[in-house]
Amino acid sequence: MKIIILGAGQVGGTLAENLVGENNDITLVDSDRATLNILQDKFDLRVVAGHGAHPNVLKQAGAEDADMLIAVTNSDECNMAACQIAYSLYGTPTKIARIRSEPYLQMQDKLFIDSEVKQGDAKPRGGFIIDELIAPEQLVTTYIKRLVDYPGALQVLEFADGKLSLVAVKAYYGGPLVGNALATLREHMPNIDTRVAAIYRQGKHIMPRGTTIIEADDEVFFLADSRHIRAVMSEMQKLDNSYRNIMIAGGGNIGFGLAEQLQRQHSVKLIEHKKERADMLSEKLTKTTVFNGDASDQELLIEEGISQTDVFIAVTNDDEANIMSALLAKRMGAKKVMVLIQREAYVDIVQEANIDIAVSPQQATISALLTHIRQGDICNVYSLRRGVAEAIEAIAHGDENTSKVVGKRISDIKLPPGTTIGAIVRNDEVLMGHDKTVIEQGDHVILFLVHKKYITDVEKLFQPSAFFF
Repeated sequence: MKIIILGAGQVGGTLAENLVGENNDITLVDSDRATLNILQDKFDLRVVAGHGAHPNVLKQAGAEDADMLIAVTNSDECNMAACQIAYSLYGTPTKIARIRSEPYLQMQDKLFIDSEVKQGDAKPRGGFIIDELIAPEQLVTTYIKRLVDYPGALQVLEFADGKLSLVAVKAYYGGPLVGNALATLREHMPNIDTRVAAIYRQGKHIMPRGTTIIEADDEVFFLADSRHIRAVMSEMQKLDNSYRNIMIAGGGNIGFGLAEQLQRQHSVKLIEHKKERADMLSEKLTKTTVFNGDASDQELLIEEGISQTDVFIAVTNDDEANIMSALLAKRMGAKKVMVLIQREAYVDIVQEANIDIAVSPQQATISALLTHIRQGDICNVYSLRRGVAEAIEAIAHGDENTSKVVGKRISDIKLPPGTTIGAIVRNDEVLMGHDKTVIEQGDHVILFLVHKKYITDVEKLFQPSAFFF
């Protein structure tokens, strides 16, 4: 596939890195030639220096015969204009834009139209022609909300409209399964079916088998009906109590969105350092206590009961401020701390420090983008382990004559190395992926790929062909 990526920042650069090894023809556009040169030296891709929305730059990048344009520059306006110009002048089929400004997102139904709607309109209407919209702040807000809903989880990723979840947890002494073989899960929970998709021990992957012994500090990824998440988590660790008292540092779009969602069932306090913004938030968040101040002010934290806080969530635009305020909050008694980290280089530092969870907006954005880029009928893609692994949801189409998966037992499907079929969602029924399970037309199949490099092979499995026998 011929793909043009506008913006060579962290998201654009990481996305290019994800796609270059998958038989894609990638062209990266940015006004910073030095950054482009660095990326061109590292990866097999074309680069074009210039403004991403300028017609001559898009033409030079190959918009006339590109399959897809992905606009992830730091300017919403540039991303919007580039998609429109690529459509109007060059007819680029698929256009994806990252939009971060809340005023645009609030009016997205009136501002943005996808190509198919435009072509089908009896009476053409105005609007930017954008096929898919990526809103990082909304993605991160939803991601953190799930972590709050399931205390103790490192990740909670939903599939099939929330019917099924992939959950990552750290195994601790006290969990009934720790020190025992995976096969004993069935004995512990005879009425709940679950599947361990992957285990990471000291950073290395271990293929889960019935005889595999779960050890303390293992990072375990399991699939389960979303209604049973807490029950399965209790096998790996002593369950944390539900969070009640929550403190949020940062009143930007993410902090505001989190408070708005959490204030209904939790006691929420929010610290915002800009007085004007704090006053506005105080008016809008009727059930949240909003303070104007510095989240690293020890006196303020003491006054507002940091020692009684179940989870402290730092989501300002400043990585250093997030890290320092979270470390301070943890030292002063907060039970759990989460931080928003923009810079990839800080992730290792945070993991080694006394911080429970680091959230990367880049990874959330990359996952959303990959969902729209993957070939075949792919509904969801989650980039895991810093882009090395992936979890995907694919829909099985065709029949026994045209599909490599439909009508076959899982044990008979030739999966790439390190790939497992973890579960299937069939209509409203959640089925774990056991060897004898037969895949049917229309099934939503959830796969875990330890090695992302095999994604092309997985895509081919789910692309029916009239010539396959």
